[in-house]
Amino acid sequence: MNSLIRQPGIGITGSDFVLRQKHATPFQPRSFLPSLSKEKKPKTCSLVSVQKSLHLASLCVGNSRRVDLVKCEAYDADKSEVENGGGGGTPSEAAKKAKIGLYFATWWALNVVFNIYNKKVLNAYPYPWITSTLSLACGSLMMLISWATRIAEAPKTDIEFWKSLFPVAVAHTIGHVAATVSMSKVAVSFTHIIKSSEPAFSVLVSRFLLGETFPSSVYLSIIPIIGGCALTAVTELNFNMIGFMGAMISNVAFVLRNIFSKRGMKGKSVSGMNYYACLSILSLAILTPFAIAVEGPQLWAAGWQTALSQVGPQFIWWVAAQSVFYHLYNQVSYMSLDEISPLTFSIGNTMKRISVIVSSIIIFHTPIQPINALGAGIAILGTFLYSQAKQ
Repeated sequence: MNSLIRQPGIGITGSDFVLRQKHATPFQPRSFLPSLSKEKKPKTCSLVSVQKSLHLASLCVGNSRRVDLVKCEAYDADKSEVENGGGGGTPSEAAKKAKIGLYFATWWALNVVFNIYNKKVLNAYPYPWITSTLSLACGSLMMLISWATRIAEAPKTDIEFWKSLFPVAVAHTIGHVAATVSMSKVAVSFTHIIKSSEPAFSVLVSRFLLGETFPSSVYLSIIPIIGGCALTAVTELNFNMIGFMGAMISNVAFVLRNIFSKRGMKGKSVSGMNYYACLSILSLAILTPFAIAVEGPQLWAAGWQTALSQVGPQFIWWVAAQSVFYHLYNQVSYMSLDEISPLTFSIGNTMKRISVIVSSIIIFHTPIQPINALGAGIAILGTFLYSQAKQ
């Protein structure tokens, strides 16, 4: 902001930056200002007052015909630089957009890689409970090491935090295992098409269990979601009921996880990265005994040997990759929630599913009929319309 201040006096008062005449003590320039003209000036003054604190960026003095002028450049305390004569957006806004774009690109890329390696592992080692457990264990170990070595700052938590996190962790564990069971039985693309119906479950659960109401456009948007998923299911060449039900259970579980998370985390100051780390640790503690009971070490050992003999040493890399990338893509998604609105996140999640479906069809050469592709397109379009209706 450029300001022209008439001499002879300058005063600064309060939190405002105020330039005004002081009759009692005229302003005498010192070493930081050159001498001003001694001629007599009219006893008028300019008063500049702004409500926000200003920082003085530069001062310059010059003569303009008969009037001595002090040119002052200042900027608001909450801005990073001097305003440039009504120019475009600030660099901080551009940097924020670039940061969000980087989050989205990283989130999608990590999710695609995870799904590819996860399906490779499940094809050779069809034990979804231990596969889910390894994913959580790897992420928990990574964060514990990061906190111990101070690569990441450890969160400050108390017993109330863990109590509020427990129902979130239960829902997260069920959703994670159910999705993995689904992908062990059907194609990755089919699982994600069914999981694109999650917004419909969100509306239904919120309406009938929580009593929330929505605009009619939201209710209308779930019609193509349900219709598209139904069309895809009945035309799926390799339909499997366990795989279908796993994806549906995952939808319900993740909707409940989001509801519990919103209720339990009000007033808590934990970053997205650390929040998901704590969620992983608690989910691992919940899942481990159930994984042992359902599958057990004997099945795991026998299946491991079979996978190694059929695939070779690279199977170990597949397991490690799917475990690491599972944690990383979830961590980035939670970190992005610190920067964007839930609506933007929902749209990003829809685009993520499209990238996973397309990439998995290409990589695994999944056979797909035109009517099947049409159902997938209708379901994804409905998800996008739902995102717009929620604005």
